[in-house]
Amino acid sequence: MNALSIRRATSADAALIHRLISALALYEREPDAVEATPESLRAQLEQVPPPFECLIAEWEGEPAGFALFFQTYSTWRGKVGIHLEDLFVPEEQRGRGIGAALLASLAKELVSRGGARLEWNVLDWNEPARRFYQELGAQQLETWQIFRLDGAALLRLAERGKAISAGA
Repeated sequence: MNALSIRRATSADAALIHRLISALALYEREPDAVEATPESLRAQLEQVPPPFECLIAEWEGEPAGFALFFQTYSTWRGKVGIHLEDLFVPEEQRGRGIGAALLASLAKELVSRGGARLEWNVLDWNEPARRFYQELGAQQLETWQIFRLDGAALLRLAERGKAISAGA
């Protein structure tokens, strides 16, 4: 029997996904940042199509990590891609190849879709993760920087959009 298995998450896994997201937030020093709930995750996984997909790793039948992702699109390549939003293996499960297996499963999924890019973000202080990804052949993009619009700034810009729509 293989100790490791990876499966696609369903809405029945919402509470498990939430526990793993909360554990990741704690690891990333943001324990109070999680606003998602098991109920919201369950409802989202039941949407058609769902706003995200998730792979669950199990070691000897016990939860051992997850990869939460969504489809993207490359205008230059004219192909779909996958953005890996979160990859997490709890500390007690690390060193067993679970993270690499999750990424390999995700790469297989992307290739089966005819996709071109698998991308994700890494916190600048997370040197172990950066080394892990580089050992798998991932390249850090030096010339691209992430921008984010949320909170009050997002609402202000949305108001500008409403004014533009009203004037049209």
